[in-house]
Amino acid sequence: MTSRNMKSGLKTSKVGAWLSGKGPQADIVISSRIRLARNVAGVSFLPKASPQEQKELVSSINRTLTETLISNGRGVIHVEDLPLLEAQFLLERHLVSADFLKGKGPRGFFATQDETFSLMINEEDHLRLQVFASGLSLKEAFERTSEIEERLNSALPFAYSERYGFLTACPTNVGTGMRASILIHLPGVILTREIDRVLRGVLQLGLSVRGTYGEGTETKGHLFQISNQRTLGQSEEEIVETLTGMAEQLIRYERDARSYLMANMAPYIQDKTFRSLGILKYARALTSEETLNLLSALRLGLPMPGLDVATLNKLMILSRPANLQLYFGEELSPEQRDSKRAELVRETLKDVEA
Repeated sequence: MTSRNMKSGLKTSKVGAWLSGKGPQADIVISSRIRLARNVAGVSFLPKASPQEQKELVSSINRTLTETLISNGRGVIHVEDLPLLEAQFLLERHLVSADFLKGKGPRGFFATQDETFSLMINEEDHLRLQVFASGLSLKEAFERTSEIEERLNSALPFAYSERYGFLTACPTNVGTGMRASILIHLPGVILTREIDRVLRGVLQLGLSVRGTYGEGTETKGHLFQISNQRTLGQSEEEIVETLTGMAEQLIRYERDARSYLMANMAPYIQDKTFRSLGILKYARALTSEETLNLLSALRLGLPMPGLDVATLNKLMILSRPANLQLYFGEELSPEQRDSKRAELVRETLKDVEA
């Protein structure tokens, strides 16, 4: 493999530690994420900030990351200078948002090498901090987020109101400015046709349901992103507690659904799993969406000899278009990507036994 030198310093052949499959309930909850929206006091909110103010803010936060030892000597990347393929690579890894990449003016990005912490500068707010963790680990992710926020706030005073809480560019983020979310795999609930009822319960609790890449994206591979909607009138701890409680309930629904399927439809589930494995092991061309759906069937069929959650998580990310091209170190046409994707999957799953 010939990999490119990435400006971000991230490894094209590896994925983030939050995809390790080692966290609690990681066979169902892929990951947990805590995101904070913060603005620096005394600096114009976006989009009213001038290009010069945006540029100065990127430089100021870069210095702060170094001074607080968060960056470990690695600086902020200027996103407007990133090649399109590398920008898409970051989006596919959930490290940046689509709106961030579409933005104008000076913007900065930073991520730790293990990809468990990332920072967007000048997205919708001055700062968007994200911490990721494997499995259902919202409390642990929140504790780390709070530690990073405190270190940054010691050097950068955040815009705050005693009445409203943290001030943000969008009113829906005022208050805690926090979004907690989980990425969860629910094939059993879908196959037992309980998904509509289950998701209605999620919405009734004031939580939102989105696709794999958040707002405005489709649900694929039986993966859902569940997050809080309200940031005002609740404490950070209450948000984490509510979402954790719902996640635990969803896990119970999913495990009950899988038990029902294996008790009543075992031949169908086994056939679905092994057909998917056969296609993945021997196909010479695979689209991105087809791969994601086939990997979903393998998740449902776990445990399997020679296969674990970490391997499936890795393939879920590396098979995405930009990640695939940077993994092989060359720009590829759609047809070439399908061929290379199949090659990557075959090599990864060659020792998995049916």
